Amino acid sequence: MDFIREQLKGYGMSDLMIVYLSNIIMVLFIAAVSIIANLIAKKIVLNAISRIVSRNRLKWGAIVLEKNVLHKLSHLVPAVIIYFSAWSFPAYQILIERLAAVYMIVVAITVLNALLNAFDEIYRSFEVSKIRPIKGYIQVMKIVLFIIGGILSVAGLIGQNPLIILSGLGALSAVLMLVFKDSILGLVAGIQLSSNDMVRVGDWIEMPNYNADGDVIDITLNTVKVMNFDKTITMIPSYALISDSFRNWRSMQTSGGRRIKRSIRIDTSSIGFCTEEMIGEFKKIHYLSDYLESRLQEIEAYNAEHNVNRESKVNGRQLTNVGVFREYIRQYLRHHPGIHQGMTLMVRQLAPEETGLPLEIYAFSSDTAWAVYETVQADIFDHIFAVAPMFGLRVFQNPTGHDISRIREGEASL
Repeated sequence: MDFIREQLKGYGMSDLMIVYLSNIIMVLFIAAVSIIANLIAKKIVLNAISRIVSRNRLKWGAIVLEKNVLHKLSHLVPAVIIYFSAWSFPAYQILIERLAAVYMIVVAITVLNALLNAFDEIYRSFEVSKIRPIKGYIQVMKIVLFIIGGILSVAGLIGQNPLIILSGLGALSAVLMLVFKDSILGLVAGIQLSSNDMVRVGDWIEMPNYNADGDVIDITLNTVKVMNFDKTITMIPSYALISDSFRNWRSMQTSGGRRIKRSIRIDTSSIGFCTEEMIGEFKKIHYLSDYLESRLQEIEAYNAEHNVNRESKVNGRQLTNVGVFREYIRQYLRHHPGIHQGMTLMVRQLAPEETGLPLEIYAFSSDTAWAVYETVQADIFDHIFAVAPMFGLRVFQNPTGHDISRIREGEASL
């Protein structure tokens, strides 16, 4: 500044003009130096670092560059230059230093924010991120970072100790707790969800209270984002997963089998004892030949041992068409390629109702994919409905208009 003023005096200018011109020239000089330094930091230093990172093929380094961490950090260079040049303007030195310091605080906050984003992105590249998501904790760190940055900025502008502002915030703790209520609840819920391994990214969850039925795609501080199977997005508050009930299908997906639990209802009026002709036809079925041989021998031995009167089928033990049909279904499932043979498999009778006798199939498909599971289940019941009449059984169905019209046609023919 003294050098510039000496040069201006040589042109015979007045003192007031010298002061104004020297200040303008100094401002332009500092601005030019700041711009040049910023360009050097971005064009030379950052490009060199980018080449080194791309040459080493470090994944985390590429993520740091992608999040513009170093690019944001380069904004500190002109701020530092301006801060240490404030002495050139004694009348405005304190104001310039305070503004430059606040700017540096803001830049530091943006750099740390970008660094946290990069760390979250790097963490997501590991499989453990699906089991232990940390996005909620990172959001808490960001909130704390912004609060501290705001306090330091205000303290820097008014020239007060940040502890004084902190002591004033202590009196507003109730208001702060009200403002950050959801964040506090979300933090507590996130800790419980993570420590108890209740939900992970990629889990299929079902929560009827929020119309959520799909895959978890993101877990944040305040919300859990679920993509439903109709491709809509449902946002569930994190604390709702702690306070309300929900169903997680993860264990089903990892077990390798998906449960089939469905019934076919048999008309009870079609149930009866097997005749010799029926048994002869049943023996032609591959799945039943061995069963019938052993079963008939067992029944014959029992009836002979107890001197059963064969004139009535009520006496002793006899085969029934529904019992043979039940065994056929079981054997059919045992040989079905889409059924998991290492899990529970049974065909059982449930309590008869006014809609017939339910025969329930309880088994597990060997593929948990939804489309494959539905295909396997449909294939099984297609076959069961088709073979039921071969056992002399009728599947129960309430009368339809077609049934009524057939009855009327029969009455008309008479």
